[in-house]
Amino acid sequence: MARPKTISDQRVLDAAHRVIGRVGPGFTLAQVAEEAQVSVGTVATRFGSKDRLVRAVFDNATAEVAVTMRTVAEAHADPVAALRAAAVGTFLSLGDASTAANHLGQLGHDLIDPVLRGKLATHFEVIRAELARAFDRAAGQLPGAPRAEVAVRVLLSLVNGVSIDWSVRPHGTLADRLGEDVDAVLGAWAARDEGGKG
Repeated sequence: MARPKTISDQRVLDAAHRVIGRVGPGFTLAQVAEEAQVSVGTVATRFGSKDRLVRAVFDNATAEVAVTMRTVAEAHADPVAALRAAAVGTFLSLGDASTAANHLGQLGHDLIDPVLRGKLATHFEVIRAELARAFDRAAGQLPGAPRAEVAVRVLLSLVNGVSIDWSVRPHGTLADRLGEDVDAVLGAWAARDEGGKG
């Protein structure tokens, strides 16, 4: 009879996320096991290999970003504030600049692997869908915005670019930097009339 599972997969995934943030792509299963306070055998049994663990971390991050973006958006009655919150909420899990840079290092590694590259595309699609959902509610208050497809692509490019830039050249918090840049775009879209004149 199999022993009951007393250590959740989520505990190991959260530990892996923290270790990647500290170490980057050179992390080991032993470091993850130590962080999760389990044996290396437990991590290996659950996930099989470092690559499979990274894939599971990716899937977990994708599920979490959707929940985070929707939760922070729904906390605002004003649709433009909700859109701003969703955009700023995309990378709240990155932490400080050192942690963000280590995750960026992992991203570089992920882009080499076709499976992880596919998971990254799915991750960005989930972010795009949440931004689109929030934009649809706010569009009536943003008369200067381009059509929805383009507006959402601009916002996705903005949050991705700002997050990479900030991880390399940090100043203040990532949330503050994202907020400032998203405000600049949303403010410009809100200030323009239907004919595109400011």
